[in-house]
Amino acid sequence: MPLEAPLAPVSERVADLNARYRHHGATAVLERAMTDPQVGRIALVSSFGAESVVLLHLVSVIDRTTPVLFIDTEMLFAETIAYQAEVVGKLGLTITRITADRAKLAFEDPDNTLHQFNTDACCALRKTEPLERALSGYDAWITGRKRYQGASRAAVDFFEAEGDIRIKVNPLAHWDRADLEDYMVNNRLPRHPLVAKGYPSIGCAPCTSPVSPGEDPRAGRWRNSEKVECGIHFINGRAVREPLGQDTTGEAAA
Repeated sequence: MPLEAPLAPVSERVADLNARYRHHGATAVLERAMTDPQVGRIALVSSFGAESVVLLHLVSVIDRTTPVLFIDTEMLFAETIAYQAEVVGKLGLTITRITADRAKLAFEDPDNTLHQFNTDACCALRKTEPLERALSGYDAWITGRKRYQGASRAAVDFFEAEGDIRIKVNPLAHWDRADLEDYMVNNRLPRHPLVAKGYPSIGCAPCTSPVSPGEDPRAGRWRNSEKVECGIHFINGRAVREPLGQDTTGEAAA
């Protein structure tokens, strides 16, 4: 059996993919990403948050055998855990639950209070590091990031280079809130129960609060702090939201 040809550098493949699929719609981009040899082995990473069901449904329609990685920080809202079970059952997906290394968790956060004095360390322990381990066998991963979610995501492309490691695929980059709402209504998809309670962006329970009308949808994440992202979209401490080599000064997340 012949060996597969090695993939080109990530930055080259990202430039080529964006050029070829620049004018495609979300569904077409996702379908191509899941089959294009330049993307390679791919998984969907989902938080099962406020808008996650749209991308999960799209994946289930195209290929429900696609690996779905769910990062359970073990500090999520009970509503999120229940919602995850509901969505998985409805869409027939297979989920791999990702959690923090047990030994590191016991050493660094034995009483579950790390978030109270070092949110960055807590996110690294419970989310960033577990995801990096889980993605080590993949060439690309699918995220739900969208341009409308804030100024820091305004430059998000369909395909992004995650350093020279792997590709991030953002099929919904150009969708807005109305597009998401229409899709959920038309496909009769279940809603996260916290959305109706004022949570348009949902993370861990200790670090997420309701958002008032007119606020940025992510204003309730790490409120009253300078932190705006958990870190899973950072490379060497910097946000990956523009082509490699250009200045980046913001942040991002799935």
